Amino acid sequence: MSNTIGNTYRFTTFGESHGVCVGVVIDGCPAGHKVDLNHIQSELDRRRPGQSNLTTTRNEPDKVEVISGIFNGVTTGAPICMVIRNKDRNSSKYETLRWTPRPGHADYTAEARYGGHQDYRGGGRFSGRNTAALVMAGALAKQIIASVGVQVMGYTAQIGDIQAPEPTVEEIKEHTESNPVRCPDQETAEKMIQAIEEAKIDSDSIGGKVKCLALYIPPGVGQPVFDTLEGDLAKALFSVPAVKAVEFGAGVLLASMRGSESNDPFNVKDGKIGTESNNSGGIQGGISNGMPITCTVTFKPTPSIAQPQTTVNMKTLEETTINIHGRHDPCIVPRAVPVVESMTAAVLLDHLLRSGHVKQVMEEQK
Repeated sequence: MSNTIGNTYRFTTFGESHGVCVGVVIDGCPAGHKVDLNHIQSELDRRRPGQSNLTTTRNEPDKVEVISGIFNGVTTGAPICMVIRNKDRNSSKYETLRWTPRPGHADYTAEARYGGHQDYRGGGRFSGRNTAALVMAGALAKQIIASVGVQVMGYTAQIGDIQAPEPTVEEIKEHTESNPVRCPDQETAEKMIQAIEEAKIDSDSIGGKVKCLALYIPPGVGQPVFDTLEGDLAKALFSVPAVKAVEFGAGVLLASMRGSESNDPFNVKDGKIGTESNNSGGIQGGISNGMPITCTVTFKPTPSIAQPQTTVNMKTLEETTINIHGRHDPCIVPRAVPVVESMTAAVLLDHLLRSGHVKQVMEEQK
């Protein structure tokens, strides 16, 4: 497996859904940063299961434990290890599914890749449970990029065919956390809630989109031609389970535009170069242009559904049907919002370190 991502701000994740713990080891974090562990915990709380009746009933406290790399509340420059314990494990349902791969999951591909040695309980290494490690690394990255003025925020932009109107930055900040689907428009949020509840009643699931914004990134950040800013962001975001599309700026809508519509004309405001529109999503040539970086991440519906599904027995090579029982989200999108934010923040910190906008040793924080 390849379990490490990043160039300068690098982190390695470990653990499985039904193992002892899930964790992360971060290398390359600047020394001298005063860590707010309450903030890291609050980010984990946004992702944790059991938040509402729209999520899995698995009840995990997800309390962060710092093992190394932070001394007297400050980063030392040494590797930082953080873990959360898996407290509410119930693996009984997965023994009956051992040889019948669940449609939409990585059960069959993991079997083909690792020859049956993988931890198959709850998806093991491929479970969404492992996104907690991404949030720990991203929550720390958020704090560090905030020291140079960079902000990252996300929201649920679509559930099924229900789309939210484009919100302002102020609306995202003020209203995203006001409802269980994390949509800043309350009227749309209520429709999204209804759609998820209907899918749940039907023993089904539903997908959607998360939109993420990064504000105040200075121009000139990126490493063409193969470590472009959007290329690294896309790689990081595609590592999140269930992600099937990543778009920047106007994304796929650019295919229906003419150049006269899609180009972002330059202007000068308050002595700074900017653009009148932002169809490129703040990135051109793989380099930031100083405008907000915007990306839209599409999540497929949760593949675990309590309906009969066709599969095969990998031992007998006979076709069969299965009914998946257990604790699953009818829609993972609301819990994915902090995960998308975290991966975005981690990549931005990596590139800000590489460009010199964030120093390896931070100034003393009072």
